[in-house]
Amino acid sequence: MSAVSYLDDFFDEQSEIIEKFGWAVVHVVPTEDDPPDTVAFAYTVGLTGYGFPELTIAGLPPETGHVLLNEVAGRVCDEGLLLRHGHRLRGLLDGQEVRVVAGEITETLFPGAALMRYGDDRVRLLQLTWPDPADRFPWQSGYDALDYPQPTIGVPLTRAGRRCGVFRGVPGAHERRAQRHRAARAGRSHPSRPPSTPPPAPPPPSTPPAPTSPPSTALPSTPPPSTPPAPTPPPFTPPPAPPSAGGEGSN
Repeated sequence: MSAVSYLDDFFDEQSEIIEKFGWAVVHVVPTEDDPPDTVAFAYTVGLTGYGFPELTIAGLPPETGHVLLNEVAGRVCDEGLLLRHGHRLRGLLDGQEVRVVAGEITETLFPGAALMRYGDDRVRLLQLTWPDPADRFPWQSGYDALDYPQPTIGVPLTRAGRRCGVFRGVPGAHERRAQRHRAARAGRSHPSRPPSTPPPAPPPPSTPPAPTSPPSTALPSTPPPSTPPAPTPPPFTPPPAPPSAGGEGSN
């Protein structure tokens, strides 16, 4: 398969995912040809179409990064969450915050698929950053960069984003998000709008149930006799004739 054909298939599949869910997630995993200190990262493609920055996250296993990006992208698209530099997000990691930083696109965190789809002049990038076990972020002194490498595109301000810390979302957003995913799995072209269905027909008037009869069983083709049959008598044979009175030799 040529490189052009591979890219065509990649973007066709990505377009289908964006059409169903609103965005896609791309993972960039180091290969043997990359430097040993290369860090895996992931980013969204599709939020630019709604006028939002794309999201990226670095240094986490692909499954974990995928879940976090999907969750935050859902809050942006379905709940109207407006992210900004320094925003603090709670409820994503157990007992820890995720912080949002803005910055310029770098060679280390490069959302190539988003740039190819929308162009350099439209794509903006926000990064979801996470703390080490000691609750320190990469720009803070003492962060364990050796065990938890995490390149960043910016450093948040100390007090930025606190006004948004109590945001609870738009009422009904979680149900709309569930409808979006159910519709996407069903293959509808507009998953955010559930199809209208006619009202159900009124139920028939209730009638008392008929008495339940025991199940019928088939009778045998020849019923058994009520009494044993009488024995058949032996055939009748007449006794031999007696000899005549005159005896032998008489005429």
